[in-house]
Amino acid sequence: MHAAAFSPREGVSPRSARLRGQSIIEYVLIIALIGLVIVFAGPGVAGAIRNQFNQVTNTVDSGTDGGNFMSAEEKAYQEAMKTVVNKDAKDWTLDEQKAAATDIAKNGTSSVVYAKAKAAMDAGTKFSTKLTDGKTLEYRIVGINHDDLADGSGKAGLTFEATNSALGYQKMNATNTNAGGWEKSELRGRLNSGDLWSLLPAELQSKVKAVKKLTDNQAGGKAGTPTATTDKVFLLSATEVWGDMQSDGTQYEYYKSKGVTTSNYSGASSGYSHWTRSVSPSHSTYFRYVYYSGDWSGNLATNAYCVFPAFSF
Repeated sequence: MHAAAFSPREGVSPRSARLRGQSIIEYVLIIALIGLVIVFAGPGVAGAIRNQFNQVTNTVDSGTDGGNFMSAEEKAYQEAMKTVVNKDAKDWTLDEQKAAATDIAKNGTSSVVYAKAKAAMDAGTKFSTKLTDGKTLEYRIVGINHDDLADGSGKAGLTFEATNSALGYQKMNATNTNAGGWEKSELRGRLNSGDLWSLLPAELQSKVKAVKKLTDNQAGGKAGTPTATTDKVFLLSATEVWGDMQSDGTQYEYYKSKGVTTSNYSGASSGYSHWTRSVSPSHSTYFRYVYYSGDWSGNLATNAYCVFPAFSF
């Protein structure tokens, strides 16, 4: 990539830009000071100050654009963005997926990688990572600027959902109840801090952003008003898959692009029946799940279905 093609929007820290502008004024002041020292302090002191000035000049003009003042995360983001804009999305590494998500969160549809991410989502492009037990988790993009960050700072640029059975078949609860819904479910605890969370590699864990998820968390046979939970890893809701069910969030862009509804569900099909986080409002023991054909159904909380973890960068 030519240097001219990499604009500040594509990853240069605003602080770096300010440093460059400020340095011109600082040079003028320092040069004036050196001039005064030469006149009044003699050549010995002036020479020492010249050497110090040269060191400062070399640091500012070394090509780092203020890199010494950037956080490790900002530096990693800049380095990843230098290659991610020219790389096929299917070959993005975890660092590059994170960088793409960060840029999309900042710049929306104007991001230099927005079109690539959307094309990858629409095509169902799969990424993969090795779990700590040696199994391979496959996942794809399902949402772009969809999920609200739990800290209130904006949107997560990309949301991913697993597409295989690497996390195995799990129960929602050890006892036959859906009381408390997703919020109180044992499966949620295991995904966010328990044994299932520990299966995710540290490289992935460190990139995950906590988001707010809306779900009917009353259950117990009574429909309730959706409330928010903070989740690092979650299951999609019935609404996020089929769109025209309940009020558990909004349909993800991937499923919307496939025209998925409760009556047109082939776009949600996979080789596995897997849990959603939504309860069956009229039952005190049922959670809903995605049948392998893409259709929806519900079953007992103690039944074991595949888990498709979702997470946001």
